[in-house]
Amino acid sequence: MAPRDEWSVGCRDLAGRRRDVTVFVSSDKIVLVAPPGEAAVLGPLDVGRLRAALRDAVVAVAENPDHSE
Repeated sequence: MAPRDEWSVGCRDLAGRRRDVTVFVSSDKIVLVAPPGEAAVLGPLDVGRLRAALRDAVVAVAENPDHSE
């Protein structure tokens, strides 16, 4: 089974609409994609989820040699 290479963290934009911040692995880099043209507003629980997603992405890069350039 391949490791998970994309994570989504729920957030809200400045208008209060539901959005997502996406974390994914590209080669040996971690990429964060915020809502287009918006700010991502994260509550304490969302920040914890983002932290966990970033940690999991770093582990995926470190453990999977297929991500190396």
